[in-house]
Amino acid sequence: MTNLAAGPDHAVRVGPRSAAVLALASAAGLMMFVWPLLVRVEPQSMQHAPDAPFIFMGILPLLIIVVLAALTEGGMDAKALAMFGVLSAINAALRPLGAGTAGIETVFFMLVLAGRVFGPGFGFVLGCTSLFASALLTAGVGPWLPFQMLCSAWIGMGAGLLPRRVTGKAEIAMLVGYGIVVAYLFGFLMNLWFWPFITGAEVDYYDGSISYVPGAPVLENLHRFVIFTLLTSTAGWDTGRAITNTVAILVVGPAVLATLRRASRKASFGVSGTFATPDRQPN
Repeated sequence: MTNLAAGPDHAVRVGPRSAAVLALASAAGLMMFVWPLLVRVEPQSMQHAPDAPFIFMGILPLLIIVVLAALTEGGMDAKALAMFGVLSAINAALRPLGAGTAGIETVFFMLVLAGRVFGPGFGFVLGCTSLFASALLTAGVGPWLPFQMLCSAWIGMGAGLLPRRVTGKAEIAMLVGYGIVVAYLFGFLMNLWFWPFITGAEVDYYDGSISYVPGAPVLENLHRFVIFTLLTSTAGWDTGRAITNTVAILVVGPAVLATLRRASRKASFGVSGTFATPDRQPN
């Protein structure tokens, strides 16, 4: 009989080398979000300071390409590629339904469900392709796109890393909780990438500006950023995104999970290619 042992990453196999590349790229990608908090620009180098964000924006797409190449090298067959095409098209079609209005984002719940079924490697790649396809469809291509792609890739990957033994209603509750957490984390990180470029933001009850201050202590800038995020994003956009994820996973999550798992079984991503032949009986 054919060996159909299932696994969380059979659609896109994550070997030791791919896992190492993924970990290093994630660490480097995170640095591209938080570098303003960690790097102190000396006065004598201020004339080169504006170059830094544009260098990062140029490096990040290359970083994503390297990770995708490492994940797909020898680990993606035609069936997995077809699944990527279908789910990327679905996500691209879902995103305009909300388009981020009041935080209504209809693309992330599918990333969570697909990553849960097909594993972290598939979830990472799907996060990149979904946001890229939807950006082309909605004319949302800009310097923010690589950051959105990386954040979405982390969302899909994280869903694939959730405990596999949780099933039934407990699984839905776990995915709802995960959807809420990543909704706020996505807003936090996406605010962080552009916050250093905002100037003159002030609030009456805060002692000073909530704009980024070059060279200020990490905790001071982090304090400013947290207040900026709470006032401009958390209560509105991020909460709307969390509610959308919760409602979508509760309403359609069980049916979508069952459909994706049925598709995974039919595609036989877990086939090892070895066959057991029955022992021949003596004549």
